[in-house]
Amino acid sequence: MIASGAAAEVEFTHFHFFCGLGGGGKGFNKGTARVGNLKGKWRCIGGVDSDPAGIRDFTRAVGVPGTVIDLFSREQYRAFWGREPPAGWRECTIDDIRRAAHGERPNAVFLSAPCKGFSGLLPEASSITDKYQALNALTLRGVWLMLETWKDDPPELIIFENVPRIMKRGRKLLDQIIALLRSYGYAVRETAHDCGVIGGLGQSRKRFLMVARHEAKVPPFLYEPEQRRLRGVGEVIGKLPRPGDPAGGPMHRMPALQWKTWVRLAFVEAGSDWRSLNKLAVENGMLRDFGILPDVDWHHGVLGVNRWEDPSGVVAGRSTPTNGAFAVADPNPENFPDDRTGLLGVGKWEEPASLVRGQRSPQQGRFSVADPRIDGHEKSVQLGVRKWEQTAACVKGDVSVGTGPYAVSDPRMQGKPRFNNTFRIVPWAGSAPAVAGPGGPAGGLAVADPRPSQRDDYKQTKYRVTEMQESSGAVIAASTTGNGAYAVADPSLNWGENAHGSKLHVKGWEEPANVVSGARILSGGGAVADPRPGYGENAHQNILAVTDWEDSAKVISGAKHVAGGALSVADPRPIEDLRNGAYGVNGYDDTTGTVQGETMPSNGAFSVADPRPVGLNAKRDHYQTGGHYGVVPWEGTGYAVPGYAKYDRGHWSVADPRETTAEPLIQLPKPEDRLVAVIRALDNTWHRPFTTLELAALQSLVDPDEVADFKLDGNSDSAWRERIGNAVPPDAAAEIASVMATTLLLAMTGQTFMLSSQPIWVRQVAIALSVDDRGNIPHE
Repeated sequence: MIASGAAAEVEFTHFHFFCGLGGGGKGFNKGTARVGNLKGKWRCIGGVDSDPAGIRDFTRAVGVPGTVIDLFSREQYRAFWGREPPAGWRECTIDDIRRAAHGERPNAVFLSAPCKGFSGLLPEASSITDKYQALNALTLRGVWLMLETWKDDPPELIIFENVPRIMKRGRKLLDQIIALLRSYGYAVRETAHDCGVIGGLGQSRKRFLMVARHEAKVPPFLYEPEQRRLRGVGEVIGKLPRPGDPAGGPMHRMPALQWKTWVRLAFVEAGSDWRSLNKLAVENGMLRDFGILPDVDWHHGVLGVNRWEDPSGVVAGRSTPTNGAFAVADPNPENFPDDRTGLLGVGKWEEPASLVRGQRSPQQGRFSVADPRIDGHEKSVQLGVRKWEQTAACVKGDVSVGTGPYAVSDPRMQGKPRFNNTFRIVPWAGSAPAVAGPGGPAGGLAVADPRPSQRDDYKQTKYRVTEMQESSGAVIAASTTGNGAYAVADPSLNWGENAHGSKLHVKGWEEPANVVSGARILSGGGAVADPRPGYGENAHQNILAVTDWEDSAKVISGAKHVAGGALSVADPRPIEDLRNGAYGVNGYDDTTGTVQGETMPSNGAFSVADPRPVGLNAKRDHYQTGGHYGVVPWEGTGYAVPGYAKYDRGHWSVADPRETTAEPLIQLPKPEDRLVAVIRALDNTWHRPFTTLELAALQSLVDPDEVADFKLDGNSDSAWRERIGNAVPPDAAAEIASVMATTLLLAMTGQTFMLSSQPIWVRQVAIALSVDDRGNIPHE
């Protein structure tokens, strides 16, 4: 309608199906247009959604109450939830939609049906189940309810938003929707757009947009929105407070991740994802080429030494060397106290000694001396050897080689034998010295005899055993084996002429027994090799029996041991495969062991060395290209924000180059410890996850300059992220609303054409009456 007065302002209304938190509605409210002296603007008249929290957010965002309505039919409800609706539930009617619009008729309707069933992240097998087919069918039901509600006065423009894959997975539904819209008089166009380009966002958000124009009510063309430059994430989130700053509110908190996750993120290259980690060399579970240590600043300079010319740190309550940089490199020698410096020090011989006070010891200062004098210190040179030409040390009462230099290096070992070569051994080929009487030469009277020992003195060969054919040594009074060769190797087994010839002899079962006498077993042949088990006639026939592997077992009775029956089996399997493979790991190319009743790692080789990274096999293509653990460069453009945005589910971390103040860290955490860590990555930035507030900013849901006024319902980060990811970016919706307002203003003024560099979104079919171009223009 046209406002009164000279303002020439025209107000258009919009309504939203599946409105969510109100991103589309908020954006439409910001849309404006100008044609001649007319200025168009938008006002929201309501929205419907099944999520109560989303409706509360919608109400705050657009300034009009939203309505909680379940748009499922009863059949769809049963298929999706797997149960009957609760008591009091009923299907939505056109009267419910009229009440949700507060009795008004919209000029434009925005539908953003659930996209989970069409998303490529949902496996194909799941997308075709009754549950997700029912969810997908909400698209058709929502369009039908909208058309029936205002069929007497249809909305001029309709926009239907979803994921691009709906064109493949929801083809049949789209065809039905297009046919339904055409039957109500609409011209339809399917397009795929980047909402990031439309709205000038910090993310690239590819979406499916179906636009419909009521041909009778809106003859002019509907032009596409102007394309803008994609912004870098740093341009958007750089204006926000730092993560964790109370000014950012509860949605700007940094998640506490496991330490190993922080390390992974630090080694992911900006602009890449988990595949960067494949470049790291890991040996024995450790990084070969990198080490991670706490930053010196985080330790506050523990055991640090300040330079003489530098200022000191803040003096705290415990200013000790182990609590910070509370030591100084003092260049002033006068500051060294003589009584404490130089502990264990050794003074030079020519220098004066330190001041001698009470209890002076080497541990209390420089109270030792480098004494160049050696002579006169006989006691200090234990085991010393004097030179031949030196004088001996003073001979005292305790003279020994262990108490001083009481040994001499005697050079007299050259030339002719001296000292008569006492104890000298003459070689076998050499000549012996002259044999003299007592008092004559007493050396060289031993010979190295190479001949084998054939001595008669067998007394010197203790415990020697003489062969049967050898002669015995001389028999002396002490002729025992311990005194000589008094043992013989007797080949005969007879125990003497009168000895029984079968002592300890065991007769064969088939041999006759010896004469039975009063002799014992030791007397000969009193034992027999009896092949019979020894069980009586009435003994069980299966005692100690062993069952063949292929035979059936005997009846299981109350027997408790192998001797009680056939309780053994001839197992042909290799013994090593039975139980000794506990905690064994099979090679990936090996066959596994027999699967038994207790197939656990502790019971055998029931583990495998799988060379494939967990979750990264070839069949999981959506993981291979999903950007998990992806890090976006500060100046790069973000990806489309979905409802599942999390650091390990895509490119939802950022390489933040801004200086960051971190909490002190004394030692590295354990891999599973959860904390907020700041690790300076290889590119000297902090690789960290996006906060929930930053994701909302990338979606243009919050102006960085108006953070204090932004709040979503509840306190759950996961719920916030889901609603944020499902929202339509308001800045993109504002641009769409602006071109729609322009088209509506043109229709009001009777204009059917205007010059524009932008492509036509939905063409005016009326100007081509002679040519039917529906086959050339998709779904036109």
